[in-house]
Amino acid sequence: MLKIYNTLTRDKQNFKPIEPNKVRMYVCGMTVYDYCHLGHARVMVVFDMVYCWLKASGYDVTYVRNITDIDDKIIKRAAENNESIHMLTQRFIDAMHEDADALGVQRPDHEPRATQYVPQMLAMIAQLEKNGLAYRAADGDVNYAVRKFDGYGKLSGKSLEDLRAGERVDVIDSKNDPLDFVLWKHAKDSEADEVKWESPWGKGRPGWHIECSAMGSELLGKHFDIHGGGADLQFPHHENEIAQSEGAHRCQYVNYWMHNGFVRVDEEKMSKSLGNFFTIREVLKKYDAEVVRFFILRAHYRSPLNYSDAHLDDAKGALTRLYTALKNVPLPLEGEGAVDWNEQHAQRFKAAMDDDFNTPEAMAVLFELANETNRSQSPETARQLKALAGVFGLLQRDPMAFLQGRDIAIQSTGVFAKAEVDSLMPEVTPPGMTKSIQSLIAERAAAKQAKNYAEADRIRKELLDAGIVLEDSAKGTIWRHT
Repeated sequence: MLKIYNTLTRDKQNFKPIEPNKVRMYVCGMTVYDYCHLGHARVMVVFDMVYCWLKASGYDVTYVRNITDIDDKIIKRAAENNESIHMLTQRFIDAMHEDADALGVQRPDHEPRATQYVPQMLAMIAQLEKNGLAYRAADGDVNYAVRKFDGYGKLSGKSLEDLRAGERVDVIDSKNDPLDFVLWKHAKDSEADEVKWESPWGKGRPGWHIECSAMGSELLGKHFDIHGGGADLQFPHHENEIAQSEGAHRCQYVNYWMHNGFVRVDEEKMSKSLGNFFTIREVLKKYDAEVVRFFILRAHYRSPLNYSDAHLDDAKGALTRLYTALKNVPLPLEGEGAVDWNEQHAQRFKAAMDDDFNTPEAMAVLFELANETNRSQSPETARQLKALAGVFGLLQRDPMAFLQGRDIAIQSTGVFAKAEVDSLMPEVTPPGMTKSIQSLIAERAAAKQAKNYAEADRIRKELLDAGIVLEDSAKGTIWRHT
């Protein structure tokens, strides 16, 4: 049975959908005023993986990932660029789709834009006002009365007392309580060109938090199964979503809350202020998109993901090893894309994925299959490797297309890429090969001849750690720098 770590309860729970065999999932998407960065890439890839695994498990999934196309940052950037908000947001929505497509991320079933759901937001705010949880402040804004909602802080673990202790005492505004947050921002008379909608409280625009509550409820219902997003959204955004949705509808909002970990760059949290901020497009100029997807998925979704060139290089070498295992083995056409779930590797893969989407353990199964494919050259083993990797959206290209494309990229940097070695003589060292590498390859060949496959695999791993990928073929041993 699938278990999911529920941020709300802080433990792994057996997953039981509200409606048998159907899953409704909402994920907070991007605010489209700039190119997507690595943090966005992680959210897209992680929940694409969750979407794929739920479907592979037999569920009928409805997946919603929203687009925030109106907020302060968007308005400011459009003004700076002297362009309309629609032109700005459409340009970056198109760019987001290009990045997602490159990373192999499937489009969600619904991709609502906030500007398309303002009537639903107004209806929810009106219901909150009716329920005594919203009020119009002296400045014209409509705010949420946090202290009137029992259980505020249950997702983040923050108590009202803790939150009050962290307040800034020098901030004075028209809120009844400093903890209250805005539901509807009134339009300022001084800003004639400000984007605004008519409402019972005057012209204005929605606050950020109410957008997701309204879109999620409209598309998935007042009570649905899974809500996901980055760990940075747990508080205040998701906390406020709970307060709004449960305050308006008087029922539980979401059963399982999932949050992926932060992206770190050389062990520091990625941020523009630290100057360690990378867009997806910048990374894809240096690395194949499938390598980036592999890099994201080989880490557990809840753990920090540490980005560095060294880690991407390691991911490139590891993915090359998997493709190399498929290169010389003809795959059977019958049932090529289907997983044999009765096979032992598939059962272990499934057990890992059912344990809170444990992709590192599932990846380890793929490498075991790759080792077996290298040893046996079995088409069935290779087929199973490709089929299981397909659950992750990996290894679906022609192996030679991946490997040759990689060699071309390496050669373009002036680094020696490949040498074929049919027989290794002590006095002959091909260009780019050191004597120590030559010696290790010879030791591995001897181990294979002696059927000491454990030692042969150990040497292969030692070489891989040193940046050397080995390929066994009928012609001999081929080696590549990663």
